Amino acid sequence: MAESILIVDDEEIIRESLSFVLTKEGYKVRDAANGRIALEMIRESSFDLVITDLEMPEMKGIELLEHITLESPETLVVIITAYGSIDTAIAALRKGAVDYVLKPVEFDELLVKLSRLLQTRRLSVENKLLRGELHRQYTFDQIVGQSPAMQRVFDTIRKVAATDGTVLINGKSGTGKELVARAIHFNSKRANGPFMAVNCGAIVENLFESELFGHKRGAFTGATMDKDGFFKSADGGTLFLDEVSEIPLHLQVKLLRAIELKEVTAVGTSLPVSVDVRIISSTNKNLAKEVEAGRYREDLFYRLNIVEIPLPSLTERVDDIPLLVQHFVTKYAKEMSKDVRGVDNEVMKCLMGHSWKGEIRELENIIERAVIFAEGNIVTKKELPAFFDQRTDAVYSFDARRSMKEAVDDFERQYIAHVLRTNQFNKEVAAKALKISLSSLYRKIEELNIPSQG
Repeated sequence: MAESILIVDDEEIIRESLSFVLTKEGYKVRDAANGRIALEMIRESSFDLVITDLEMPEMKGIELLEHITLESPETLVVIITAYGSIDTAIAALRKGAVDYVLKPVEFDELLVKLSRLLQTRRLSVENKLLRGELHRQYTFDQIVGQSPAMQRVFDTIRKVAATDGTVLINGKSGTGKELVARAIHFNSKRANGPFMAVNCGAIVENLFESELFGHKRGAFTGATMDKDGFFKSADGGTLFLDEVSEIPLHLQVKLLRAIELKEVTAVGTSLPVSVDVRIISSTNKNLAKEVEAGRYREDLFYRLNIVEIPLPSLTERVDDIPLLVQHFVTKYAKEMSKDVRGVDNEVMKCLMGHSWKGEIRELENIIERAVIFAEGNIVTKKELPAFFDQRTDAVYSFDARRSMKEAVDDFERQYIAHVLRTNQFNKEVAAKALKISLSSLYRKIEELNIPSQG
């Protein structure tokens, strides 16, 4: 779509010549004989760029610039000035003009400037739109879950996002740790800054320091140019250290120092550089036990663990499975432009009874595969992987006349009873198998009226 330009000048010959040249270049052009008329036009219509003279009757160009900056900050302003009024043009730049051109106007020079300015504006608008998409993508609504366990997670995210506190996210692989980290960032005051995600488990040990803190050219073999580390790249935003337990012990003290002093020293230099970075980290290990075993620094653990967010496994949030299934069906049907609307009861029975060792990531992968192979608008069991046909431990059956809550309660009742029987009604062992606390198991037994002995 052609950009719109408003030309403001009290000299008709300048307005006409600029209009002719810019229209020929494909721009939508309008003109005004003075600043007051221009301001009325700007208030009625939006313009991408205004080219205005400084000396005009009724309203001077500087006053028009001040109004545009206040009322239409997205509009770019270019000043036309005489050679002897350079100081006035510089004053206009300080008040918000993006550039100036001298009289007599060199059209080729002007066209180059406008092309560059409008390209920069387009990129800026696109960047804001993309950032807006990211904000929508990582709102709390996009983290699926209505179970009490997930509501506790949401409550913690809301509270911690408003602060700059260091956060440690604990959970099994596949439970959505990075999604939570992004939700914290994009709902914080740092949302307009960068979000850098680093998989600490994927970095070669002898490159850890360089990757995190950067290096100078010649610092080591292969360092052919200066490189900013992840800390510097995340300046003003958030650094997400995924699987932070994998950072080598001898580098943990340097990470601690960077976090505490808010400065990093690149490999090959002794000059520290200040950084403003919020740290969010994650792990699928018990860091407290790693500290006890001497594999992790205690001081670093406490620095990272200011606020801990434990993510529940699917075993602890079984009632969220139908919501997750529908979420992923909708997501992949849209991506693949397929009219797939849900899954049938037999499929849901299989998914509810499955032991999700790969957590949400495994569930998402299975739903994506099912949508790929779906022939109708409902996923059936034949679209599931073959191992679902070989299951013998499913304990759940469906009755489509019941509400979702009744179905979930019945599943929990049967599943917990099944685990209790499997473990000879030893509640401590059963609680460990279910990966819930003993008190939670007793509460479930009472709430769901589950036989607690054989």
